Parts: sequence; structure tokens; C-alpha cells
Amino acid sequence: MRLEGIHHITAITADAQRNVDFYAGVMGLRLVKKTVNQDNPSVYHLFFADEKGSPGSDLTFFEFPGVPPGRAGAGDVHRVVWRVGSGDSLDFWEKRLGVNGIESERAEGSLRFSDPEGLDHELLVAAVDDEPLIADHPEVPAELALRGFHAVRAYSAAPDASRGLFEALALEPAGEGWEARGEQRGGLYLYDEPPAEPALQGAGSVHHVAWASKIDEHTEWRERAIAAGAQPTPVIDRFYFRSIYFREPSGVLFEIATLGPGFTVDEPLEHLGEKLSLPPDYEHLRAEVEPKLRPVKDLSR
Repeated sequence: MRLEGIHHITAITADAQRNVDFYAGVMGLRLVKKTVNQDNPSVYHLFFADEKGSPGSDLTFFEFPGVPPGRAGAGDVHRVVWRVGSGDSLDFWEKRLGVNGIESERAEGSLRFSDPEGLDHELLVAAVDDEPLIADHPEVPAELALRGFHAVRAYSAAPDASRGLFEALALEPAGEGWEARGEQRGGLYLYDEPPAEPALQGAGSVHHVAWASKIDEHTEWRERAIAAGAQPTPVIDRFYFRSIYFREPSGVLFEIATLGPGFTVDEPLEHLGEKLSLPPDYEHLRAEVEPKLRPVKDLSR
């Protein structure tokens, strides 16, 4: 059994439309699902990914309108690392971000920047054989587009405390952290020294990182987490995938999510993300919930 890299990363936004304008409009991702937070159906849950809504490219946001800015600290994922294909891609993104008012910092083989709410990103020229997960966008050539997740970076003052859990989850040591690599994909979990200031969850904060499991192995991963001392939730059916949640010893909230059923269970591929989708258990709330959500549109396509 091996986890198939990063499934998705979920963060917080204070403004859903500005969030869509940046991630779909500027970054060229596809808005593949517009739904609600199943633990708080009064707020949006937006999913951005490649053209097919594939795990491994799926950046999601809970919208809490007007929430103050967050601050990453110990126990937080503080940076999302994406794959790109070449130095030409870094040139393209450096220029595109600048035109859209986003400052960036170029390093050897990478480009770092923050989104309008302060969430840090890094584009990395990564030499891996994994399938590129690319979204179609009229202003972003496919050969220069984002290719899915490579890593997340987290703050921890005691990263060695997580070793037993990670070994139970079949992660392998890799440089500054650990790698989850399955038959199809891999993803890295990397550590940095935390800043002195305590964490403050808010706009621009990462809420959790999810790792990808084959459906028939999902319950076994839960048992392995328990055996390693974690306290996972029961399996929760999120309709688009099934999930368990627990904190790793550094404090970061982990999820293990299944590879499927996927986002086409209630919308055809060609129309993903165009309307508010509610899982069957929440459909009876539509008349109550939908009027409270500010309309959100992807104007980039």
C-alpha cells in the first residue's frame, strides 16, 4: 500500500469572487466544483484543478466572507509548491504575475509569490515522470501551465516527532521531509523552522492537506494511523470522495481522501463548476442556502 501523493489542499478565502478571479483567471486553473462546506453549508467550498478535476491538482477554498488575514505559524502548511515544465514557464509566470500586480521572487529553477490574500506559492521546474495535470486556459499555453502539486511546506519545531506516523503511512524520507509516492503519483511534505509569531487562521491560511488513497485501501490507512497513535475520524462520505481526518504530531491537519468517485458524479465533465452543486444529502437545503451565497462566476473561459 502506498498513498498516491497529494490529493488536494484546502485553504481559506475571505472573498470567493476575488479568489476565482485569481486562481481561474490569472493562474489558469479550472473551477471544477462550486459547492458548500459540508460541515458548514452556509459557506462556499470552491475547487480549482486541471481540466478533469484530477486529484493531485486540486486546490480548494472555504469562503468565510470578511474573515481577517491569517498568519502561518508552527503547525501550519505555509507554502504550496506546484510543478512546471521549464525555465520558459517560469519566465511566463513571472511576467504574467507582474502584469496582474503580483510580486514574485526568482530563484534557481523556481518562482515564489503570494496570492492576493497572502497564501505562499512556489512554481518549481520538477523532473518527475508523473502525468502533467493541466487546465485549458485561453491565455496560458499548455506547455507553460501548472502541472499539479509537487509538495507542501509546513512549519514544525520538532519534525522528528512525526517519524513514527509517517513510517506507518509508508512515507519515505526525502531531503527536508517525506515523500508519499504510489503507482501513479508522488508528493512531498517538507519542513521549515517556524517563525516566532504564533499561527493565526484566517484568509490565506491552509486549513488542511489531503493525501490520496485507492478506494479499497482507505479503511486500512485509518487502521494504520490508529496503530501509530493518531486519532482519525470515522470515514466520512463527502460524495465526491471519502475522507478521514487527523492531526500529525506537528499539528498540521491531515486528510486521507479516496481517488473517486470524482466530480463528474453530478455534473458532466464539460460543465464542471458552472452551477452550485449540492450533494444529495444537502439538496434539501438549496432553497435556504443558495440565496445566502453571493453569485460567483469564472469570467476567464
